Formats: sequence, C-alpha cells, structure tokens
Amino acid sequence: MSPITAGIAGICLLLFLFLFRMPVAFAMAFVGVVGFAYLAGPGPALSLLGQDIFEQFSSYPLTVIPMFILMGTFAFASGISQRLYKTTYAWVGQFRGGLTMATVFACAGFGAICGSSTATAATMGKIALPEMKKYNYDDTLATGTVAAAGSLGILIPPSTILIVYGILTEESIGKLFIAGVLPGILLSLFFAATVAILCLRNPGIGPPGPPTSWKQKLRATTGIIETIVLFILAIGGLFLGWFSPTQAGAIGAGGALIIGLARRQLDWQKFFEAGKEGLRTACMVIFIITGAVIFGHFMAVSTIPFVLADWLGELAISRLAIMGIIIFIYFMGGFFMDSMALVVVTIPIFFPVVMELGFDPIWFGVIIVLVAEMGVITPPVGVNVFVIKGIAPDVALHIIFKGIFPFLAALIIVTAILVFFPQIATFLPSFISY
Repeated sequence: MSPITAGIAGICLLLFLFLFRMPVAFAMAFVGVVGFAYLAGPGPALSLLGQDIFEQFSSYPLTVIPMFILMGTFAFASGISQRLYKTTYAWVGQFRGGLTMATVFACAGFGAICGSSTATAATMGKIALPEMKKYNYDDTLATGTVAAAGSLGILIPPSTILIVYGILTEESIGKLFIAGVLPGILLSLFFAATVAILCLRNPGIGPPGPPTSWKQKLRATTGIIETIVLFILAIGGLFLGWFSPTQAGAIGAGGALIIGLARRQLDWQKFFEAGKEGLRTACMVIFIITGAVIFGHFMAVSTIPFVLADWLGELAISRLAIMGIIIFIYFMGGFFMDSMALVVVTIPIFFPVVMELGFDPIWFGVIIVLVAEMGVITPPVGVNVFVIKGIAPDVALHIIFKGIFPFLAALIIVTAILVFFPQIATFLPSFISY
C-alpha cells in the first residue's frame, strides 16, 4: 500500500471511529500511531507516541488554554452574564425584536471573556429565553437567535478554537485573538440586522419590550464595566505587548475571581464548581491537541497534504476559487463533525495547501472559526441547538433548527466579505510585532 493510500485509509478509519463515538483525542492518536507504524515501523511509532505526549503535556504555550477557560467559568460564576444581558436589554429591549438583539450583543460581550460557543449559548439561553417567553416571542426566532449568537463565543477573543489553531500551526495566538475582534463585531451587527429584518417582515414574532428612560439606560450601563475591564486587561494587555497569552489568561481569570469575591457572588461551592468545569474542559482540549499532533505526523509521512497542495496549485482556476473549495469542504464537514474535531483533523491536511497558495495564516484562522460557527448550529450535529433544546425542552428540535437558517445566511455573507476583504481580519494584527 502506497503512503497516499495508507493516508486515505487512515482518514476513513478515523471517520469510522467517530461514527462509533470513540473520543476524538483517542481516535486521532490511535489512527496516527497505527498509520505511522505501517509507514515507518512500530519502533519509530512508539517513540513518536511517547515524545508527542510528553512534549504536549509539558508545553508552556498550552498553559494558555486552562487560563482562558478558567476566566470564562469564573466570569459565569460571578454573575457577569446576567449583568451584561440587563445592560443590553435596557438599551435595545424596547424595539421590535429588541430582546433578541439584546441577546446577540450580550453573547458578544460574554464571548469576550469566555471563549466557548456552547458555554455562551447555555449561559445566555438560561437568561434570555424566559424573558422572551414572557413577552410572547416566537419560539423559532428566540431559540434560533440564542443558538446562533452563542457561536460568537468562539470568534470574539479569547477563543478556544483560535488557541488550538495557533498551537497546531505555530502562529501567534496574540495576533489570532486580535484578528477576531473586527470580524466578531461585524458578525454581531449582521446578526442584529437579521433580527431587525425578520421582525420587519413579521412584526408579531418579536414584540417590543417596555421602554426605558435614559436614566435607566445609564444606570444599567454600569453592568458592562466589569466585562470591559476584563477585556482591556487581558486582550488589551496582549495587544499592547504587556503580557504573553498565558499571562493575559491568568490575569483575566484572576480578575473574574476578584469580581466574584467583591460582589459576594462566588461562594466556595461556586468556586469549586467553576474550577472543576474549567479543569475538565481544559484537559479535554489538551488531549485533543495531543491526538491531533500525532495524527498530523501520520499525515506528513503519508504525503497527502503536499500532494494535495501540488494538485490544487496546478488547477486552472484562481486561488480564491480554490479557497472557496476548501471553505465548502469545511462547511460540509461541519454537518457531521464537532467543530473542534473538524479543525484539528483537517489543519494538518489543508494548512500546507493554504500556505502554498500564499494566503495569510492569521486570516485563514479567522475563516476557519467562521466556518466552525456554521458547524455548531447546522444539523445534524449542531451542538448549540442541542444545548438550547436542553434549556427549552418544550420547543421541538426542528423549530430550533428552523430558527438558525437566517443567521446561517448572515454567517455565509460575513465569510464571503472576509474572503474578498481580508484586511478586516489582518488590519489590527499588523500592529503587533510578536
């Protein structure tokens, strides 16, 4: 069997193991070791396994993962999410679809201190859905908005997927974080515009909430001060070169902890629960990265990425058309695979292709996240949809999936804008020298 045939067989075996619900990390490590052993011998494969496990679990750059994840869990336990929603509700709640717009902006704000799409969707769903139900919002609009807006948690920095992408490609995590800011703001505005258009076409699906005075608006605005402070400390310090990514995450986590203690909302039980959830999530991500590195070495010796790069480079079409093909492959993959699994499996295959075509790796990281956002809301895997189903068990699953499609269109439009105007993602990172 040739190396390329072995590589294709390995990819098929990996997908087969995913279908049988084998954990992503262990499936990639297993296929990587077996494939490497077939092509290079059992001895080198076992040496590779031990070396990769040791290097990943002793890697200082990986410490950025538990720090930013802990920042998000402490922020949730400190009640920051509730105050964010109250602030956005006070400003836009009185408009048609205002509660859903408030949810979009609150998800964007919470995403700036969380980094997880499912955590953002679950947190805001618990707060926003009861309010929208009280004002007779259409279930399709309400649940679809929360599921889609929750995906902002993996685009607006800090982002766990951008961290993983940066580690696997050895790109600057700081630059990747900053690259997600403007696209995140743009996507938030497109989501809000989507709500406005839907309510303009059918006013009954999003009745306006009670009006608030300017005094109430200004008083509610104090609820976002904590989020702004945390974002400036962590991401702002990273942008200015004051901190490394790990230090920025540690300062953010420490800041969220101090806020919870100062407001007397973080008792011992919440502290241990937040720490346990952060540790569990961080361990899961680190295991996935380790498995991806092992699988990546197998892909390298199979020569598939290099053959694919040469083949795509010889096609008589523009490089933008080739990028369109890659994005479409990611889009289709999102229908069947978890976003994190999709990224770590495909990066060893497509990243060399992207570099061969001369695309900016920082820009491509943002594109990857946008397509991953599509994956967390599209059927049948759509994990955010199932999260919302758990919060709103009385709403049928097909109703929630129906609600995400207008926002999926917004995601596709924003992705197309970034393909033709990559400066939106690369402008801010150009000011960072590291």
